[in-house]
Amino acid sequence: MEAVDKTSDVRMRLVEVGGGIAQDLGLGRVLGQILAYLYLSDGERSMDEIVDDLGLSKAAVSVAARQLETLGLLRRVWKRGDRKNYYRTADNIAAALQQGLLAFLRQKMQAVAEELDRAHNLLRDLTDGPEADAETDFLYGRVKRAKLLRDRAAKLLQSRLLDFFVK
Repeated sequence: MEAVDKTSDVRMRLVEVGGGIAQDLGLGRVLGQILAYLYLSDGERSMDEIVDDLGLSKAAVSVAARQLETLGLLRRVWKRGDRKNYYRTADNIAAALQQGLLAFLRQKMQAVAEELDRAHNLLRDLTDGPEADAETDFLYGRVKRAKLLRDRAAKLLQSRLLDFFVK
């Protein structure tokens, strides 16, 4: 096997690892594959190159690229006289990744908070009413505990100290 083939094989294995990690985090496999691919590429890559090299659809790449741009992990690059979209990773990928993941976690925690608050209010009313039973009391206790854990995690995510380390 030639060095070029070995290098390409290593790159594609790492791209798959990146996809798996992103999927495990709930971000989507394609998003992780594109981020890893661009990080491991020298310079920018066109949408067509990404599609061809990763075997993905243009739609999947386009959607993932927009998400990565929103998270600050990807930059769109324009070339004079060329109508294609080119992409590369953010200038400081480590800081952008930390900020992007932190923003993602904060957003998810907010969604959990809203759902826990709804469940808490509903169950509180049920435990106070004539329909109360052991299962409702148990679930209400678990939701109260989950809210406490959520509040503690939210404090950590909102900590100025955490922001200091991420910057």
